[in-house]
Amino acid sequence: MSDREIDQQLVERAQSGDKRAFEMLVAKYQRKLARLLSRFIRDPAEIEDVSQEAFIKAYRALPSFRGDSAFYTWLYRIGINTAKNFLVAQGRRAPTSTDFNAEEAETFDDADQLRDINTPENVLMSKQIGETVNRAMDTLPEELRMALTLREIEGMSYEDIAGIMNCPIGTVRSRIFRAREAVAERLRPLLGTSKDKRW
Repeated sequence: MSDREIDQQLVERAQSGDKRAFEMLVAKYQRKLARLLSRFIRDPAEIEDVSQEAFIKAYRALPSFRGDSAFYTWLYRIGINTAKNFLVAQGRRAPTSTDFNAEEAETFDDADQLRDINTPENVLMSKQIGETVNRAMDTLPEELRMALTLREIEGMSYEDIAGIMNCPIGTVRSRIFRAREAVAERLRPLLGTSKDKRW
């Protein structure tokens, strides 16, 4: 049984009044949704609040979920809309970040090799690249930034992104291409790449 079919069964049970089934969906997607929201909201407490609000909205809207898209696609759309509404209410714009937590190196199999490449020069260059990417992302129109974030950070398929953004796959591909080009343009001076090469 596929993930989508399992989710659909849990949704149907939740629609029939089985609260435990919805709790299982929350448990399954809570961390993924929080990770997605962290691309828009930086404060962990706010991420938790917005995530909770998204799940509450999903629960209330569950009777109208027909299964036309995967449950998590539907949930992510609710999450993104909730985050946007939250930021608008706060008078803020969605930030982006590519911060690398050095503590994560400990969990990799090749952690020693990872630490060896962390020379001061490499760390500085990585930091400059990260800051340049963040600035480039911040200047992108929201639909380009969201498409690129869902693809590159969340690793979602074009089909799922199209479902979340409520647009055709061709539009998603175009937005991701334009976003990548805009980021590459900002990175060229730093990386010394020519116009015909992206990175």
